Amino acid sequence: MSETTASQNPADAKRLRVDIFSDIACPWCFIGKRRFESGLESSGLAQDVDVYWHAYQLDPTLPEHYDGSELDYLAKAKGMDPAQVEGMLEHVTAQAAEEGLSYDFRKLVVANSFTALRVLEHAKQQGLGGEMKEALLSAHFEKGLDTGNVDTLLQLAAEVGLDAAALHTALEAGSYADEVNADIAQARQIGVTGVPFFILDGKYGISGAQPAEVFANALTQVHAETVGAN
Repeated sequence: MSETTASQNPADAKRLRVDIFSDIACPWCFIGKRRFESGLESSGLAQDVDVYWHAYQLDPTLPEHYDGSELDYLAKAKGMDPAQVEGMLEHVTAQAAEEGLSYDFRKLVVANSFTALRVLEHAKQQGLGGEMKEALLSAHFEKGLDTGNVDTLLQLAAEVGLDAAALHTALEAGSYADEVNADIAQARQIGVTGVPFFILDGKYGISGAQPAEVFANALTQVHAETVGAN
């Protein structure tokens, strides 16, 4: 599922825009991505949908490098009993496995996602947003890579076909911070308090990693309404 970078063509009445707010440090966002992709495929509308990824941060207060495990972080951040957190992580790991994802919270490196979101913004502007989003989520939840580390991010960017040297220069110059902050501000303005959050045709919202059939039904219904209105 690649992201569309150009604006929609008003003359093409059959296209449906889907805006997705998510954080690369959000386990349900990866699961939601898979379920949305499955729903999109089963809807038969894959060629008629333009996907736009938007940045969001679940915890902007996280340091660039957190000294501790995901279990430690969640127990402290949410004030939960570690045993309860462990059960929660086991649950989300099982949910991810049902979507073909191999989460490994034991290896996961807790990191602030802001720089990774800037890298994603760069990729979006180069037409590789979908590929970069997939790489970042997999690196964080499946591969135990430090997605707060610039060298790691540059390597991931190169692997999806981006110019790592140009990206490094842009990151050093502070580029893409404004775009990321604008996405976060937009999410706040429209009332997004958790991710993933999907907006179909600019007006229909779907919150959370819903089952694939929910996405399929919504896409089919909204697409029919959109086409019928033109």
